Amino acid sequence: MKITDILKPVSIQLNVAPPKSKVEAINILADLMEKGGNLSNKEEYVKAVIAREDSGSTGLGDGIATPHAKSSAVREAGLAAMVVPQGMDFAALDGNPSRLFFMIAAPDSASDLHVQLLSKLATMLMDPDFKDALINAKSVDEFLQLINEKEEGKSSAEEAPAEAEKTPDGYEVLAVTACPTGIAHTYMAAESLEQHAKRKNISIKVETNGTGGRKNVLTDEEIAKAKCIIVAADKNVPMARFNGKHVIITKVANGINKADELLDKAMAQDAPIYHHSGNDEEASGSVEGESIGRQIYKHLMNGVSHMLPFVVGGGILIAIAFLVDVYDPANPSNFGSNTPLAAFFKNVGGVSFGFMLPVLAGFIGMSIADRPGLVAGFVGGALANSGGSGFLGALIAGFAAGYIILGLRKALNFLPASLDGIKNILLYPLLGVFLMGIAITFIINPPVSAINTWLVETLKGMDPSSRILIGIVVGGMMSIDMGGPFNKAAYVTGTALLADGEFGVMASVMAGGMVPPIAIALCTTFFGNRFTEAERKSGPTNYIMGLSFITEGAIPFAAADPARVIPSCIVGSAVAGALSMAFECTLRAPHGGIFVVPTIGNPLMYLVAIAAGAVVSMILLAILKKPLNKKQ
Repeated sequence: MKITDILKPVSIQLNVAPPKSKVEAINILADLMEKGGNLSNKEEYVKAVIAREDSGSTGLGDGIATPHAKSSAVREAGLAAMVVPQGMDFAALDGNPSRLFFMIAAPDSASDLHVQLLSKLATMLMDPDFKDALINAKSVDEFLQLINEKEEGKSSAEEAPAEAEKTPDGYEVLAVTACPTGIAHTYMAAESLEQHAKRKNISIKVETNGTGGRKNVLTDEEIAKAKCIIVAADKNVPMARFNGKHVIITKVANGINKADELLDKAMAQDAPIYHHSGNDEEASGSVEGESIGRQIYKHLMNGVSHMLPFVVGGGILIAIAFLVDVYDPANPSNFGSNTPLAAFFKNVGGVSFGFMLPVLAGFIGMSIADRPGLVAGFVGGALANSGGSGFLGALIAGFAAGYIILGLRKALNFLPASLDGIKNILLYPLLGVFLMGIAITFIINPPVSAINTWLVETLKGMDPSSRILIGIVVGGMMSIDMGGPFNKAAYVTGTALLADGEFGVMASVMAGGMVPPIAIALCTTFFGNRFTEAERKSGPTNYIMGLSFITEGAIPFAAADPARVIPSCIVGSAVAGALSMAFECTLRAPHGGIFVVPTIGNPLMYLVAIAAGAVVSMILLAILKKPLNKKQ
């Protein structure tokens, strides 16, 4: 199969007037792709391409842009081409206008054959004469003929460099290239490094980590003999094999646009020695030039993504427990466990929920410091849960665990390499857990517990006549940390006042706690373009969690975007709490959500209060969060 077998004449357009924006250019190319019959859902494919652009521009520089995506909306692998002679601003890495566009569409199940064809085109574009000839083509037939002629004289980018380039002592420089999709940038970076190395008379071998897997894999012998290794990657690649070698870690885009600079640095061995202290074979160092904020976000997302299944699975099982249980007025605190079936669901769901905070903290720690960070983070998250600092405490514990392990690596760096095994198996787990225990027990938990106690006492001391104000306070507190100390302070106050015959505060507490998940579910339903595909899929489960008074269902969304989600939820929860008090709603059960509404005083208006709060939060969140496909 040749490139022209997937690049059809109907999918090529020459002499295009400059599009006004990147999104317009992507839509023009998607229309061409659709004409070729490659797409089953153009809109979904365009969203995938834009999402790819949000992670890093595919304007590669030198007048070339390769917008691309893998998506279930792709019927079969295909190409679309567009020439904009005057050029347009496509956020190219070198700041210059882009003139030659190739859009690449790959299905989720793209075969190795597709990858080889697409990567071949990507590497062909690195030839400046070939690129200029395509831009100046007078017709679609000439455009295709140029590609045919180039392809017939070009071998696949995945073949190993010619043995003639290899010195008797091995390759001078080794490289690894990888991008998130593994389609274009991976192979363009490989080709760029090979071409520039050839001009500099440097022997090089490049391993590609593409969609088809690792190709041209570096051997232990080659690594041992190389002067330096260049890792030009935007995703994790195996790094343990480079322990003790000079390693340059950078973005895959720099492999394309800064190949000369990287090769000069590699030959001068002007790069730090890489020390791999963890066990994780898939770990990689921080990308060169990555901001601290971006690194923190990546660590946080690693924790949230692993925590989400525990929240969803456990939350739905607990909701089922309330659904199948029978309410006992004589023992309201046992609701959810009165029948054997309900008790089973609640117990299993509760166990799943119990892992939520340790998993959050553990995988944040692992993202920072590999597997030793996982151990310390798990312990820190569990101690935060039992020690009263809750969700916020687990977040702090996760980051603390990671940086404790990094500190231990530096502190124990004087030990000989022969003791690396002992470090990983004994020293890091032992000292990491010990120091994490000290940090969470004596530094994190005490102030948070003190804040919790202060809040409870303050609420108890408030003038009972200020009922609407109390409703605003306890309702809003339920959304501050969604299961953490603020949330628990309000909940404990509500349950404590039940014993004194005060049922209004408990009603406001539950109304405020139900709002965040319901608001999230509503927003993902009616304003789905503000959320990622994964968030849209998990959003509807929050209807069940919200109606079941499981505030924690909103935690993954709050953790991913706290600056927008938390304030929106606080306002809506405060509205619900205030309205519950204003409508004189009462609740005798400390839990149950929608399933105990028949036991609530003034149940109809209670539902109105919850609905009003959820709608307010939804509207605020929709205003604060910008549509993802508008980001340039």
